[in-house]
Amino acid sequence: MSNLPLPAAPASSPVPPLALPGDLTLPAGRTAVMGILNVTPDSFSDGGRYTDVAAALRHAREMVAAGADLIDVGGESTRPNSTRISADEEWARICTIVESLAADGVIVSVDTLHASTAREAARAGAAIINDVSGGRWDPEMNAAVAQSGCAYVVQHYRALPGMPGEHFDYGDDLVGTLIERVGSQVQDAIDAGVTADKIVVDPGLGFSLTGDQCWQILRELPRFAQGRIPRPRRSVSQAFRQGPRGTTWTRTVRTSPPTARQLARGPCGSTT
Repeated sequence: MSNLPLPAAPASSPVPPLALPGDLTLPAGRTAVMGILNVTPDSFSDGGRYTDVAAALRHAREMVAAGADLIDVGGESTRPNSTRISADEEWARICTIVESLAADGVIVSVDTLHASTAREAARAGAAIINDVSGGRWDPEMNAAVAQSGCAYVVQHYRALPGMPGEHFDYGDDLVGTLIERVGSQVQDAIDAGVTADKIVVDPGLGFSLTGDQCWQILRELPRFAQGRIPRPRRSVSQAFRQGPRGTTWTRTVRTSPPTARQLARGPCGSTT
């Protein structure tokens, strides 16, 4: 049992449980806690600390023992001006960790931009694919997730931090624009075969958003969660702590406001 002071889920906006593969379930009635494990040499917060498999597994199990409900494993940094790596290199970094944690019965989320990594992760026992591009980086991602049966974190995406295409102009209605943009991403995932009960929506704090914009989104998470998005309503932010109707809104994992990753890093930094 977790000994962390976790907020109860908002009574006014009940969220259906996120559909995970097999018999895996996240806790109901409260925000779930996502532990972040970066198996990279260059992530801003812990790059290089867990590149050794034994150290990574030890840290993941410590987080579970401390109350984490799931572990998000990343093998490629997306910090500002980070270097892209191949999907093969990414999978080589994380494969043993994903397999070992899944074999232990841990709910494993894999943070990846690559459809091939998502496929391998699903075969290795991952329950959730967490794509910071929400299906926009790799055109095969939505179909790969649909075929895998995994749950899917769809993050609003404009560009990776520090890359061409990153800008911060959302017109006069930041949250309304985000709802429209991420709604299109969610619809594309549904059109590819991902069912709404497997989708978590992530507003993408720290990605093409200024600090002030991040705080505004946090203040308006209830509106974001109620936005006209093709059927989910979970938000990583509200759901995981680190959500178009029927979906989940996040960056943290289940209903609609901060994700586990966000709690761990603050409202506007990059976790990987």
